[in-house]
Amino acid sequence: MRRQCLLENQGIVPYAVAWEQQRELVAQRVKDGSLDDVLLLLEHPPVYTLGQGASLEFLKFDPTEVNFELHRVERGGEVTYHCPGQLVAYPILNLRYYQQDLHWYLRQLEEVLIQLLALYGLKGDRVAGMTGVWLDGRKLAAIGIKVSRWITMHGLALNVCPDLTGFERIVPCGIAHKPVGSLAQFLPDITVEQVRSDVSVMFAEVFQVQLIGD
Repeated sequence: MRRQCLLENQGIVPYAVAWEQQRELVAQRVKDGSLDDVLLLLEHPPVYTLGQGASLEFLKFDPTEVNFELHRVERGGEVTYHCPGQLVAYPILNLRYYQQDLHWYLRQLEEVLIQLLALYGLKGDRVAGMTGVWLDGRKLAAIGIKVSRWITMHGLALNVCPDLTGFERIVPCGIAHKPVGSLAQFLPDITVEQVRSDVSVMFAEVFQVQLIGD
């Protein structure tokens, strides 16, 4: 019998709101490991985020002189950018019910995206030594996680049809030699709504869960 996972489709949510929701969900599950897992699917208004050990040298702007929204959070990885048209998935999973292995979990998140791209007739790639998914040399998806007592938070961000110019103000994920891309560059009619539905199906298959809710 598949483990249940609550699906929450949330539209466009301010970063700080979604961040606090994740922390609350994690805290509840640290206290009570029997609670169902949760998959949050949403978009963010324009915002930059830095991993806990991320270097400011990958910013091409001075955060003290401009008013771009910027947060340093507890995930791994360097700086990234979120905006409408980018689908963000935050799985709150208890890895004790899966595998207590962070590398396994990262590869599973990548596999969700690789299978999603295959559904559209596209071949997503991994790059040795890096986390994320690439298509034709362009990085389509960034992944950064935090795990507390085997409860996961943060997750993945897939560029569906965003305005990519915001990435020009940073060195995305600290990788200067690989460009950022979007699904819309390969599938011009793609929508976040379609991908939101399809990524739910792929997530359920890869993690072998039963999604409950919207």
